[in-house]
Amino acid sequence: MNTHAEAHFLQGVEALSQHYFSVRARSMMLCEPLSEEDCCAQSMADASPVKWHLAHTTWFFETFILERFERNFHPFQPQFRVLFNSYYNDVGARYPRSQRGLLTRPPLSAVFDYRRNVDARMLALLSDASAAKDMLPLVELGLHHEQQHQELMLTDVKHLLAQNPLKPAYASQPGPEARQTLPLDWLAYEADVVEIGHAGNGFCFDNELPRHRQFVEPFQLASRLVSNGEYLAFVIGGGYATPALWLSEGWDWVQASRLSAPLYWHAPGENAERPAQDGWQEFTLHGLLPLELHAPVSHLSYFEADAYARWAGARLPTETEWEVAASGRHELAHEAMHPQAARQEGLAQMFGACWQWTASSYAPYPGYAPSAGALGEYNGKFMVNQYVLRGSSCATPAGHARATYRNFFPATARWQFSGIRLARS
Repeated sequence: MNTHAEAHFLQGVEALSQHYFSVRARSMMLCEPLSEEDCCAQSMADASPVKWHLAHTTWFFETFILERFERNFHPFQPQFRVLFNSYYNDVGARYPRSQRGLLTRPPLSAVFDYRRNVDARMLALLSDASAAKDMLPLVELGLHHEQQHQELMLTDVKHLLAQNPLKPAYASQPGPEARQTLPLDWLAYEADVVEIGHAGNGFCFDNELPRHRQFVEPFQLASRLVSNGEYLAFVIGGGYATPALWLSEGWDWVQASRLSAPLYWHAPGENAERPAQDGWQEFTLHGLLPLELHAPVSHLSYFEADAYARWAGARLPTETEWEVAASGRHELAHEAMHPQAARQEGLAQMFGACWQWTASSYAPYPGYAPSAGALGEYNGKFMVNQYVLRGSSCATPAGHARATYRNFFPATARWQFSGIRLARS
């Protein structure tokens, strides 16, 4: 390595080291409004306690980096290898996901100790230039992995607090909202052969590769997300009671779950046969608030998004259509903990408000190859019975979103900040 290249490499190591501690510090910052009891509880099988998120993201660095690169490696606690493994079968045994809330031991203080220990060892390893070159891609992956869990910390805490009849707030009241809903315009795109998937030298997950060609027919995309007020018209108009609007499996799910509104919505007079237009409330990270009609509707399943689109005389976009529209656009920095109303005309809310359901099943791109070893389990093995969401949400950490990012969840998932952008042919 010549002198110039070595200097450039060392600058990159220094920048990544700073980024490492910035990301790790943010995870701890997210815990500050929470009690120890808040951090240890689990509200459902799909969610995890904050304590587990803090430990698992640390386990990732210890298992995939320290264990491989640290001289004379010794685990912080050998039992943590099982307790905080998520789904990596190649690593070994795992503690059941649905029972993570039963892990009262180790205490939260021990998890904090675990994080400090691993961070100190990572700092020492990052200062070793001989090891840094091979491990830098793994460190970067670990940081993006932790940012994913930061978003999950917020959505899981929201679901947890929503179960409490006191409806406690995670954060202080938000500032004033925009008091208007911008017109929904239809933006036209011509038929074309396009390229989608990640390109360039920046970070991406393996499921964003390889970049490849797709043909798209002419389509139109809504300029903004569907608002609470627009979705409320669907609710009041009997959308949840009209089987013709729903996919068969979705209708069975709605009936079995006895759903009549989005997750976290509270109707005025919960026993009213036909809820009124006024008086609706929504549980948020700021507590229980009046439903903001101008804000985008969120916490919808794929089935709900698809039913609304059909009711509105439209459809959900494919992920290729979404990426065509988003190409060349960049994430806007945001600090909100609840989706905000669109504030600009033209194509808006592609990032930073709600993840947007697409009509595309989560499947490998042509030529996709998962990473080698246990890290190959990160994305590829979930490519069945899931739908792709695009964009990012108000809970997504700044710098974590991009136009090629492929999020994915099963059709019934509602606890994420997931919303609707309409399309039509």
